[in-house]
Amino acid sequence: MQNPHRMRVLVVSNMAPDAEHPERGGFVRDQVAALRRIDGLDVALDEVPPGAYAAAARGLRARHRGRRYDVVHAHFGLTAVPALAVRGRLRGVTLHGRDLRNPRSRAVTLAVLPTQRLVGLAAEDLGSLLPAWARPRARALPVGLALERFGPMPRPEARQRLGLPPDERFLLFPYGPDRRIKRVERARELADAVGLPLRTLGGEPPERMRWWLNAATAVLVPSDHEGFGLAAVEALACDVPVLAQPTGAHAETVGRVPGCLCAPWDLQRWRAALEPHLAVPDPRVDGAPVAAHHGTDRYAADLVAAWHSLAGD
Repeated sequence: MQNPHRMRVLVVSNMAPDAEHPERGGFVRDQVAALRRIDGLDVALDEVPPGAYAAAARGLRARHRGRRYDVVHAHFGLTAVPALAVRGRLRGVTLHGRDLRNPRSRAVTLAVLPTQRLVGLAAEDLGSLLPAWARPRARALPVGLALERFGPMPRPEARQRLGLPPDERFLLFPYGPDRRIKRVERARELADAVGLPLRTLGGEPPERMRWWLNAATAVLVPSDHEGFGLAAVEALACDVPVLAQPTGAHAETVGRVPGCLCAPWDLQRWRAALEPHLAVPDPRVDGAPVAAHHGTDRYAADLVAAWHSLAGD
């Protein structure tokens, strides 16, 4: 649809990275990069640290004083509150799960939703967490995967890049072990059952994720809840076997790749699915074709189409 002017967009995130968490908010920056590849958009990104939302509102107001955006789009429900300090013709928010499941975050998120004309969901199953009055304006609008950063590479090479022995076999839990909702204890139980070490991640720069995924024998995602489930799709893009709970978009990603498992946590069932991969030196699955359907460019185009439809362009 033709737009008479360049749409001016401000994306606001409460996931500004720092020295301890360089990985934080990387998927938002990937989405912004994809949006900037679309003609007819001028896209700015403003990242604020988690918490201190009153200070975030003051900072946003000062940095964007005198500007009026066609779209102000926030990531995470709490972020939509300070984003109100910026003038915008159309307001939207992408919800990622914790903003609806954590009681305190949920209360704030539901309070701010009436101000948002577009409510994006990182995965369709999050719609069940919304009250009935909010569902008509909600639609699945995942962020997607930066496909250019991921792909298969020889396991010995990936391990050497990480400073690991080239023949070291291990299972990968692609999160920090302190994230309780991700259920690292399940991953440890499975690793112990099959006699492989488990490596966990936290604070890893995004550019090293491809190495970690390709170095692993398999990736375990036993989380109780995911927003979209990006870590699993990153592993699929590298043709690495994934075992995951059916949450977020896992049924549409992991569940469509032979050799992977998308099923409720059960030690014996997960062990049976994993064991064939332990019997070969370089286990791989045909995951990249599935991952290719979930790239940032596709989902950025969906987001822009939603903005235009609500703006009446």
